[in-house]
Amino acid sequence: MSRPSVSLLIIDDNEGSLEMLSSALAQPGLEIFTASDPEEGLDIVHEKHPQIVLTDLVMPHLTGLEVLDRIMESDPATDVVLMTAHYSSETAVEAIKKGASDYLNKPVSIAALRERIGVLLETARRRQRANQLESELLASAEFEGIVGNSPLMWDMFSRIRRVAPHYRAVLVTGETGTGKDLVAQAFHKLSPAHNGRYVVLNCSAVVETLFESELFGHVRGSFTGAAADKAGLFEHAHGGTLFLDEIGDMPLGTQAKLLRVLQNQEVQRVGSLTARKVDVRVVAATNHDLRAAIAEKRFREDLFYRLSMVEIQVPSLAQRKEDLPLLERHFIARFAAQYGKEIRGLTPRAQIVLAMHTWPGNVRELENVIGHACMMCVGEALDVPDLPPYLQTPGEQRHVAAVATAGVASLEDQERFLVMRAMEEAGGNQSQAARILRIGRDALRYKLKKHGL
Repeated sequence: MSRPSVSLLIIDDNEGSLEMLSSALAQPGLEIFTASDPEEGLDIVHEKHPQIVLTDLVMPHLTGLEVLDRIMESDPATDVVLMTAHYSSETAVEAIKKGASDYLNKPVSIAALRERIGVLLETARRRQRANQLESELLASAEFEGIVGNSPLMWDMFSRIRRVAPHYRAVLVTGETGTGKDLVAQAFHKLSPAHNGRYVVLNCSAVVETLFESELFGHVRGSFTGAAADKAGLFEHAHGGTLFLDEIGDMPLGTQAKLLRVLQNQEVQRVGSLTARKVDVRVVAATNHDLRAAIAEKRFREDLFYRLSMVEIQVPSLAQRKEDLPLLERHFIARFAAQYGKEIRGLTPRAQIVLAMHTWPGNVRELENVIGHACMMCVGEALDVPDLPPYLQTPGEQRHVAAVATAGVASLEDQERFLVMRAMEEAGGNQSQAARILRIGRDALRYKLKKHGL
C-alpha cells in the first residue's frame, strides 16, 4: 500500500529561503505549498488544509505568532513550526503555549530540520492511516443500524442474532437514550416476521382509559365515542412485530389482558364476545427497574416473567466509552450529508471535551450534540465553540479545578487536573502537553491512560 499523501506549507517573506526550504524538504508523497506573504499563507491553510505549516516568526503585516493564532482558531490539529533568527526563551514558551509544535533558531540546520519535519510527517501519515482504519472499522462495526465495536456490544449483537429467529416475546432494558428502539427493529428485521408490519406503541403517551382500545380494538357502541368498529394494534401487527416502548408505564389492568394475549395469541376487542387469533411477536422495552416495580405492586410479576424469558440489556454509553470515536464519526457523516457540508472530523480539543463528558443522555445525547455542532460548524472540523454551551465548560473539569484550587484534592486528583489543563492548553497535542508538564511523551501517555482521559 502506498503511503498517504500529506502536505506542508512554508511561509517566509524571503524568496530565497522559500526555495531553499522547499527543495531541502521535497520527498515522495509530500505536497509542498509556499507563500511569501502571511495572508496568502493563511488563504492556503483554509483552502488546502496542510497537516504541517513551517513559518518564519518576523514578517511584514503578520508575525509568525499571529499566523499561529489564526491557524489554531481554524484547525488546532495542524502542526505549526516557527523559525526565527531572533530566538528568545520567552517567545519560544509563548509559541509552545499557543499551540506550536516546535520552535527553531535560524540559521536552521538542514539535517535537523529534515529530522524534525520527518517526525511530524510520519505522525501525520499515521493519523491519516488511523482515520482510514476508523472508517473501515465503522463499516464493519454496524449491526442492523446499531454502531458498536466494544465487547459489550458484540455480546449483545450475538444474543440478538441467536434469539431473533425464535422469540415470541422479548424484554429490552437500558437507560434512556441507549437505543432500545434500534434493538427492537433489529429483532424484527432478523425474525421470520420481517416481511410483516413493525408497529410501535409508546405506553407512556397513551391515556389510561384508551389503553385497551389502542391495543385490542373495540366494537361500535362499546363506549362513548366508539362510533365504528376499530382494530387494535395487535390485529394491525398481525404477521409482524409490535414494539411496546416504556412498558413499565402500562396500567395494571391492561397488563393482565396483555398477559392473556401473549399466552393465547388471541385478542378480544372491547365490547366484543368473540376472540380473534393473531400472530404477533412482541418486543417490550423499559428504562425502569421492573423488579422494583413488582415489589411496589406497580407491575405484574407473571407478565414480567413472561416477557423476561429473554432479556436483552443495552449498555449505556459510559459502559462502552471505547465506541465513542466510532459513534462520533457515524453521526458526523450523517449530519454532514444532511446539511450539505464537508466535515472531516473533530479537532483534538473537541475530542477531549467529548471524551471527558459522562453522557447521562447516552447515544441520543451524543447524536444531538454532533447534530448541533455540524449545524454550527463553518470549517471542515468540529471544534469546541461548535459544541452546545453546556459542553464548552465541562462540569467535571470545573469540579476538579475547584477541588484542586481549594487545596483538598488528593495527589491523584491534582495530577489528573494538571494533565487535563496541559492537554487543554496544548489543544490536544500530546507533545506540547508533555513540554508544558516537563515530562516525556511516554510518561504523559501513561498518565492519560491512568486517569481515563
